[in-house]
Amino acid sequence: MKRHEFRCFHRLRVRWSEVDMQGIVFNAHYLMYFDVGITEYWRALGLPYAEAMHQLGGELYVKKATLEFAASARMDDQVDVALRCERIGNSSMTMTGALFLGERALVGAEIVYVFADPATQTSRPVPAALRELVQRYEAGQEVLRVVTGPWHTLERDAAPLRRAVFVDEQGIPESEEWDAADASALHAVAYNHLGQAVGTGRLLTAEPGVGKIGRMAVHRVLRGSGVGARVLQALVDAARARGDHTLRLSAQRTAVGFYERLGWRRVGEPYDEVGIAHQAMEIRL
Repeated sequence: MKRHEFRCFHRLRVRWSEVDMQGIVFNAHYLMYFDVGITEYWRALGLPYAEAMHQLGGELYVKKATLEFAASARMDDQVDVALRCERIGNSSMTMTGALFLGERALVGAEIVYVFADPATQTSRPVPAALRELVQRYEAGQEVLRVVTGPWHTLERDAAPLRRAVFVDEQGIPESEEWDAADASALHAVAYNHLGQAVGTGRLLTAEPGVGKIGRMAVHRVLRGSGVGARVLQALVDAARARGDHTLRLSAQRTAVGFYERLGWRRVGEPYDEVGIAHQAMEIRL
């Protein structure tokens, strides 16, 4: 197996607790590595797994898992778990996996899942939406779409996501989350292939030629998978199209690295907002 045969990769560092008395990874841990890789595969598809499976009306259960060993991983190796969907049958999905150390495939895997009723664990046909999504992903196509528009159009999808992130997760008072600016802002919502809202943000006008991006929120399961970058780019494109030359935002300190990787720069010193450390940032268009 070669790296170029896979689209989904996830890097792991071998930990001390995973090495046996021979100084190599204990064989059972490779199944755990591939299970972690499968989780990242669903993330790459833009699916918050539990919510997606509930909407699809089933669950995926492992029917068979086989491993083929070519070489061993050792403590502190940084290995890449690679996954691809090899085949989708009527009610089953066959995943092929490989554990790479650099370009070298150490371990291969074949894992067969069956889509089934979670109450009875009897098989069901793989839903057409899931089948199509996997095929799109493996063909190198986009799995998300970003829609921009006014609040009255996107509130139904953006508001629950913002409430889950800012109010429920971060403990920001409900009264601090909603303001009159929503009505005049341009909003962006990222949707996965099932039509679930997984990311949102808004664009305001701070002054002539200067826009302000805010209320950036991504479903907690999908952070780090590119959803936030897609939403941000849609808002940047909208700002550029209307003639803005500068964009500003107030980033939570934990998100500063995300914005810096996308070309934003820090402005001034950190400050506190709604009890959370923030940093002003800016980008020239």
